[in-house]
Amino acid sequence: MAEGASPQGLNSFLLQAQARALRVAEISTRSRDDALDIVQDAMLHLARAYGRRPADEWPPLFHRILENKIRDWQRRQTVRNRFFFWRQEREEDDDAPPPEERAPDLAIPDATERLMQDEAMLRLKSALAELPARQREAFVLRIWEGLSTDDTATAMGCSDGSVKTHLARALANLRGKLGESWSL
Repeated sequence: MAEGASPQGLNSFLLQAQARALRVAEISTRSRDDALDIVQDAMLHLARAYGRRPADEWPPLFHRILENKIRDWQRRQTVRNRFFFWRQEREEDDDAPPPEERAPDLAIPDATERLMQDEAMLRLKSALAELPARQREAFVLRIWEGLSTDDTATAMGCSDGSVKTHLARALANLRGKLGESWSL
């Protein structure tokens, strides 16, 4: 077994990558349940197919697997929506608490600031969801995940120059959509 490719090492890597991968999938799917399924499938795929590979290969492999799972989900959604366009799923939840119970408690110190941060994050997620897939992928891998240009290129299956181009376009699009509220 390669150095760092122990089951404990893989477990540790997956625990560290899980929250960020969930954010990426949730932005792409706009559904927490679907995002959870996608991340779980990606983690299983990495463990089964690449668990014995060296630990330094796991980040780009995992992100590539995750993006492929997201693309597969999007393709299935497109086909499903094409055939079931007349079905409108209602997102009403009878068990949900009333709006006044879900409202933030403004008496708590910094609640207003947290609310503003939450709203800003929602605007960012919405703007990210509107980006073309390759731009979103480059942004998430380079900015959120902190991968190097080389690792991002490996994960995306393209050249370093393409990563830089996609990232520059993503940043320009996000600046245009978010305006002065974000310093990207």
